[in-house]
Amino acid sequence: MKKVFTILCLAFIATLAIHSTSKAQGYDNAIGGRFGAANGITFKTTLGDNKMLDLIANFRSNNNYKYFRVTGLYEVYLPVTDAPGLNWYYGGGASIGSVKYEYGPYNSSDLYLSVDGVLGLDYKFADAPINLSLDWKPAIQLAPDTDFDASGVGLSLRFTF
Repeated sequence: MKKVFTILCLAFIATLAIHSTSKAQGYDNAIGGRFGAANGITFKTTLGDNKMLDLIANFRSNNNYKYFRVTGLYEVYLPVTDAPGLNWYYGGGASIGSVKYEYGPYNSSDLYLSVDGVLGLDYKFADAPINLSLDWKPAIQLAPDTDFDASGVGLSLRFTF
């Protein structure tokens, strides 16, 4: 199931990338990897003005649980004074996915649902189609249990177009 969901997410992102147009200055779209507490794929697209939509498909696992989730974030970008190509951003969104618990002989699966925030820095290299973002994405988990997850620090490396 996880492989099918990953393939569907990648197909959706590729479809968006094919039907998008590029911009001579800055970037309208970017796709790449997100690395940190959870690793995955990230796709950003412009919503006009200084706003972007960031879609993230990621996974996290340890000895007791595994989860896969898809996150959508609405982000507002503001330039950092005297630093061309560097912006700071904030925003919010939500995540949905699945979580599997593995405690010895007992296994169970549940729906994962959370409300997410984001705060970060975004840099677009002037002479290369490369974008770097460093952000903190805290989440209020709503299901299967209510909890606050502050471990969402990640570094994203993207190809821009």
